[in-house]
Order: sequence, then structure tokens, then C-alpha cells
Amino acid sequence: MASSFCPKQALSFTSSASAHQLHQSRAIPRDIHVCFPASGSLPSSRYGVKSKATRLKVSATKVMDQSPSKSRSKAPTVVEVDLGNRSYPIYIGAGLLDQPELLQRHIHGKRVLVVTNTTVAPLYLDRTISALTDGNPNVTVESVILPDGEQFKNMETLMKVFDKAIESRLDRRCTFVALGGGVIGDMCGYAAASYLRGVNFIQIPTTVMAQVDSSVGGKTGINHPLGKNMIGAFYQPQCVLVDTDPLTTLPDKELASGLAEVIKYGLIRDAEFFEWQEQNMPLLLGRDPTAFTYAIKRSCENKADVVSQDEKEGGLRATLNLGHTFGHAVETGFGYGQWLHGEAVAAGMVMAVDMSRRLGWIDDSLVERVHKILQQAKLPTSPPETMTVEMFKSIMAVDKKVADGKLRLILLKGPLGNCVFTGDYDQKALDETLRAFSKS
Repeated sequence: MASSFCPKQALSFTSSASAHQLHQSRAIPRDIHVCFPASGSLPSSRYGVKSKATRLKVSATKVMDQSPSKSRSKAPTVVEVDLGNRSYPIYIGAGLLDQPELLQRHIHGKRVLVVTNTTVAPLYLDRTISALTDGNPNVTVESVILPDGEQFKNMETLMKVFDKAIESRLDRRCTFVALGGGVIGDMCGYAAASYLRGVNFIQIPTTVMAQVDSSVGGKTGINHPLGKNMIGAFYQPQCVLVDTDPLTTLPDKELASGLAEVIKYGLIRDAEFFEWQEQNMPLLLGRDPTAFTYAIKRSCENKADVVSQDEKEGGLRATLNLGHTFGHAVETGFGYGQWLHGEAVAAGMVMAVDMSRRLGWIDDSLVERVHKILQQAKLPTSPPETMTVEMFKSIMAVDKKVADGKLRLILLKGPLGNCVFTGDYDQKALDETLRAFSKS
């Protein structure tokens, strides 16, 4: 397929076909104004958070010798999340589960617990266990297989992880491994943060959503019936291993869901990346390997950049939640698991963009571009018809970004690639947006 795709640092990879068709607080400043240049680099210190120089490290150097039988696997791209002595690498590439050293260098003890779900386990559990134990007979691996779906991201399901860990007598030197999408990553990370008051863990994300966003940055947790992600902890992994092979078995709906987060990065801080997406969305939907490697890398660079400056969402990191306040209300009100997270975020971004326009902060052309790219990505551009104004208001009232009784939102302001995190807006604009997109 012809395309304008030509990033300088993109790495090509070879996807292996699969016969399976499965795979399915701290005080926060009141008003954070964030205006990023198109290049995505960060200005010095205008956000009410401690700022430091960007320290992304992207490398295509060979990280291990490969045997002839594994010559298909190439050296991964490496993006580093810079958090001082808690820094960690994000490995990106095809066939990384066939490079055992990548995982084994981050296993500190002799016991490993792999947390996965009923969809991913038949496809990738054996391969993951092999990567953890190949040439390393001292390591023993246990696994726990959870039900698949956002509706199971709760305390009851989390207890199954603790049950397995305690029954297996795992000690403080054990490592938890999250093998799956965002739900598994969030729950496994929270279990690791809590078990014996904290054990090592590794992220192996298998969905686009997890690979470009949720596996990076250490946000872990579970849902509560009254609000999404209300219970959890900031807890960083030892590494994130993004093997792009699982994209070959990912359903189209899951693929599109993950693209919502990719689009988000372009809107809030990386205009050049957004423009690239506008030109290359057909390649992403077609699972073009070179395009997807580039999109994952660029997304991870953006996420790592922000996390390195504001790990615990003191202000700047909140901007990564464009559309999420509206989207989380959809997920909670409509029912966990009824819509995928990215579908809800897509509808939420449209609402945030609409409100930004009503405030006079962006022009109509940007609104049109957002609608067009989301439609291209086969994502919703409005919430479910069952959502009402009162449902939105009651759920958003307990959003994590509420401070002193004021709901703060991430909204676009200025040219593409600029946003604000603020509670200083005309309430009338919010009310008009809610009425425009939901029942009275």
C-alpha cells in the first residue's frame, strides 16, 4: 500500500501470522496551562510542577547476541522512562518474546507469577514462560488466568492474584508479570504494589491500548462501582516489553480502541505526530508493521517524557487525560465492559473538543479534523444514547481531578498540539456540551 510514511527512526519488523483468531495525592495546582510546541519538546517550567530537561533515550543498538534459530528477531528500539534510580526501559519490536535475555535481566529472584486472562493465555502464555525460563533453570513460573474484560477489573478478581501468590508462597524477591491488555496491566501492577508491600513487576502489553499508553508510567489500580480507577497506586515496572507480534491476533475493535490514545498524543502535545496520523491512518488500520512500530515508539516517547517530569500527576501528567473525564463517565454510567476504554475516550475527546470550541479556544477547522480522524479510525464520535446530563454530572463529580469541589478538565487551547488543564472555564460551556451530546 502506497503511503507518505517515512519516519527517520522507524524500525521495520516482521509479524508472525497466527492461526488463532482469539485475542480478543498530592496537592495539584488549580490551573495548569500547557502549551507544547509541535516538536513535542517540553518548555522549562510553566506548569506548577518541578520541571527538568527531557531525558528520553532511544536506541536501536543490539542488546543481545542472537542464535541462528532466532535470527528473525531484531534488536529492539529502546525508550527509557527517566525516574532516577527507578528508571526503566521500554523495549519495542517484533519477536521480543523470542529474546529471553530481555526479560531475564529484569528477574531478580527465582520465582515468577504471570498474570494473564482467558483470551491471551492460549496464545502467549507458553511463549512467555519459555522466555522466562529458557537457559535459566533456577527460575520457576506460576500463572493465574483471570476472566477477560473491564467488568472484572475489581477487588474480587484482584483477590485471585493474591490467592495464587500466597498459595505459591512467593517471597519478596518474586516478580509479577502482566501479560495482557490494560486491565491485566493495571490489576497486576496494583497486586505487585500491594503484595508483601511491594514486589517487582514487568509489563508485557498485548493490545495497542496497553502498548502505547497504559503499560507505561506506573498507574495501577481497579474500578469501583461508583467510579473508574478510583482505587490504586503509582507503582513503576522493572521494564515494559512491547512485542508487536500480538497485533496480528488482535480484533479490529481492540485495535481501533488503542488508536484513540495515539490520536490523543497528537492533539495535546505533538502536532507533527497528529499530521502523520492523518496521512497514515489507513496503514495503521491495515496493521502495517513499520507504521505501527513508529506509532508505538512515538507514543511511548511522549508518555515517558511527561512521566519523567510528573510521575504522580501533580499537574502536567493530567494533560494525558484528554477526553478521559467524559469517557470514564461513559464507562461507569453505561456499564464497565459495554464499551472498550478507547471507544469511550474517543467520544470523550469529541466532547472536550466541542467544549473547547464553545469557549472560543480553538477554531472550527480543528473540530472537523478531530471528527474526521476518529471516523477514519472507526471510533465513536458521540456517547451512548442512554447517557443523560445528570448521569454525566453525578459521575464526573467524583472524578479524581476534582479539587475543592471544582471539576478540572483537559481542554484544547490555541493551535493543534496545545492544551490546558484547568478549572477556570465558563460553566455554561460545559452545560451546553453535555446537553448537545446527551439527553436532558
